[in-house]
Formats: sequence, C-alpha cells, structure tokens
Amino acid sequence: RTAKRTLIRLAKLRWRVEHDYREVKTGLGLDHYEGRVWQGWHHHTTLVSAAHAFLTLQRLNPKTRAPE
Repeated sequence: RTAKRTLIRLAKLRWRVEHDYREVKTGLGLDHYEGRVWQGWHHHTTLVSAAHAFLTLQRLNPKTRAPE
C-alpha cells in the first residue's frame, strides 16, 4: 500500500547513505585507524565525522566556489 513516490524517495535515501559511507571510508580515512583502544577509535571516528559534516555543509553552501 506504499505510494510509489515514497518508495522512490526511500530508494534514493539508501543510495545517499551508501555514497556517504564510501566517501567517509575512502576519502576521509575512516578505514585508516589501526589502534587498539576504544578511546583512540572514538577520537578518530569523531574527527572523520566532523570532516564529513564540514564538507557536506561546504557542498550545500551556494556561495562556495567550486574547486578549480
């Protein structure tokens, strides 16, 4: 009974999540952590998440110039 429009929106959300995860993992270094302690891993993922948030905000800002 789900509307076609809702299914399409949800499918696109899944693609967005997968794309963001790939960007965070390969582009921002989420998979580069080699430590063994929880605190270090938590610190690393926090910094990667902050970098991803910054890049997303820059991408969405209409006043930001595209890289040359």
